[in-house]
Amino acid sequence: MSPFLQQLHDYFRGERAGALYFLVPSGAGLLLLAGVAAWVEQGGSALGMALPLFVFGAFLLGVGLVVGLRTPGQVAALEAKYAESPKALVEEELPRMREVNATWPVSAGAHLFVVLVGLLLRFAVHADRAQGLGPALVLAGAVGFVFDGFVERRAEPYTEALEALAKENGVAPP
Repeated sequence: MSPFLQQLHDYFRGERAGALYFLVPSGAGLLLLAGVAAWVEQGGSALGMALPLFVFGAFLLGVGLVVGLRTPGQVAALEAKYAESPKALVEEELPRMREVNATWPVSAGAHLFVVLVGLLLRFAVHADRAQGLGPALVLAGAVGFVFDGFVERRAEPYTEALEALAKENGVAPP
């Protein structure tokens, strides 16, 4: 197996594992917490906590399942494209990965915003609903930070491998 294909497999193996073994269980866990909050607690605090946990949990569960289940087909298509024309693969995949990498600062900023709003609600707003919503937002933002941290570190070497393949195949940088 070529070094590039090894890096491709490493990247997508991590993507699939992260989706199926982090996002899916995290989503299911948030859904479970939402149910517990709604069942055990009473009043606005329960609704304040259960609603965002349900929304974030359903989102993570859905994204995890979609990404985890589509990855093998995506890898097969990329392998076929590589076998056919490494240059064509690079021309398609390198811009996509550069777009993915450009989203990390925005994503980190969004997670930080969610955590800060959660802390503000929990400690500065004394309404019952805010006391449930604040911790739910802190938890959701923290899960996002953890997941994106792993994904970002995996994306860097894959992008570098694509850049090296581009250089080998005479693909001019954009």
